[in-house]
Amino acid sequence: QVQLVESGGGLVPAGGSLRLSCTASGRSLRTYVMGWFRQTPGKEREFVAAISWSSSSTDYGDFVKGRFTIARDIAKNTMYLQMNSLKPEDTAVYYCAFRPSYYSDSIYTAANDYRAWGQGTQVTVSP
Repeated sequence: QVQLVESGGGLVPAGGSLRLSCTASGRSLRTYVMGWFRQTPGKEREFVAAISWSSSSTDYGDFVKGRFTIARDIAKNTMYLQMNSLKPEDTAVYYCAFRPSYYSDSIYTAANDYRAWGQGTQVTVSP
């Protein structure tokens, strides 16, 4: 059974950067679509970024506006989210998730499209 573990969260001042990692164990995610979502208390999980199984396609939430970059390292079975120019409104718990791609480069932005999730990592951006 696959397990996803996020890391890299923390407390940073506004304008700072963080790199989140999501490492999978128990299964290769080479053929899976992977995504990042975030959630704050009382709100629904929000799409942040996703990357296709081949890494040829990526998509980002509208609020990202060039600040974040998603990437994956197949050899390490790990996905990354580089977050720059962080804002206090980026404060949230960030989750990684995956779903089968069936070798399509389609990108999925709805949380319900994903099959498995990590436990999340807290990102806090101070004013």
